[in-house]
Amino acid sequence: MLRTLFIDFNSYFASVEQQLEPKLRGRPVGVVPMLAETTCCIAASYEAKQFGVRTGTGVREARRLCPDIVLVEAVHEKYVRVHQQAVAAVGRIAPVRQVVSIDEMECELTGRWRARDKAVAIAHAVKKEIISSLGECMTTSIGIAPNTLLGKLASDMQKPDGLTVLELTDLPHGLYHLKLQDIVGIGPRMLTRLNRGGIHSIEQLYAAPRDVLHTVWGGVAGSEMHDMLRGQWYGPRVTTPRSLSHAHVMPPGMRHPQGAFDVLNRLAQKAAMRLRKQGYYATAMSVGVRADHRYHDSPGGSRDTRFAQTQDTAYLLHVLHLLWHSGLHEVAHPKAVSVTLHGLVLASQHTPDLFADFYLPASVKVAVTPSLNPAKNTPRDRSKLYAALDRISIEHGKNALYFATAHHALEHAPMRIAFNRIPDLETER
Repeated sequence: MLRTLFIDFNSYFASVEQQLEPKLRGRPVGVVPMLAETTCCIAASYEAKQFGVRTGTGVREARRLCPDIVLVEAVHEKYVRVHQQAVAAVGRIAPVRQVVSIDEMECELTGRWRARDKAVAIAHAVKKEIISSLGECMTTSIGIAPNTLLGKLASDMQKPDGLTVLELTDLPHGLYHLKLQDIVGIGPRMLTRLNRGGIHSIEQLYAAPRDVLHTVWGGVAGSEMHDMLRGQWYGPRVTTPRSLSHAHVMPPGMRHPQGAFDVLNRLAQKAAMRLRKQGYYATAMSVGVRADHRYHDSPGGSRDTRFAQTQDTAYLLHVLHLLWHSGLHEVAHPKAVSVTLHGLVLASQHTPDLFADFYLPASVKVAVTPSLNPAKNTPRDRSKLYAALDRISIEHGKNALYFATAHHALEHAPMRIAFNRIPDLETER
């Protein structure tokens, strides 16, 4: 029984660039995080893929493979806005059950829509509506199947602009031409575990008993994989976030300690606003610095600490200051930095701390000067103040109001799209 219609946009970032800039159409395009020879492509148009350029191909290698390639710096706000238009376009034909990623979404087939001819007709209607609403470059590959996993696999079978139907009668032979790593969730580590368990092909994976897969996966995920490969229907996975993070690879001109600290301050402010927007409090912070591998004078590192439940920007910046000066400031050639807020607590479950203090590991306490004693900088209730600050930022745009510690990094650390999360345009610009 056909239950899912899975939509995958072809070379999404590059296609958006070609759609918005007609001069790029028909030309090999590589989308890069910054215009620098040391970076790599995060997307490539199909014209570039014909020359062997792929996601992850270094800029120098991309130029060697395809001398005529046009490199475009990614502007993630554009991709999010087009994504929102795409969801609306698909929704005019069939309700979108779940957004899987920036370039993937799924519709559930119900009632008469589960008949093959009707499902195929809906898929063609979706394709037509997307092209009509978004433009000729925004092609999609659609998979129609009994569940989401099989729908995703079907959508990958014919690219670009494909349409593939996988019915129960097509299983398992319709999957045998795939590789194990074509299945979402089978990365390098899982592939190694499967190989150790004697599983080297899709045919062997399909033939493996449920208890064997349960053992290989180390839990119920293996049993679920066994059932999903056989077409069992399942609903969207509901997950509770455990952390919230922002990271940034800095341009060459910012790869010094002060530049890294400026960017970290901007990342922390973005994370704090996002924390409030999503309705969470944090109870821990991790700060990471990755050093430029070309230098060996100082390795990178990370620091972390726990504290009372908070979503207070000033307090989090104070914690960042302490962690930074516990040794991270000695990294002479930082290349990338990150801020992660852990131990998230829903605002509805928030319990104010009786003593309003936070814990610092001994290694961090050694580096804390008396003037930065955390006990003298306890968080106060500034919820109304931050509500006003957030409202101003949303209404008047990026950098309308900010803490001065990020002043020299305002144009750095722009919005980034994660594999399975769509950024919020209001808080992550």
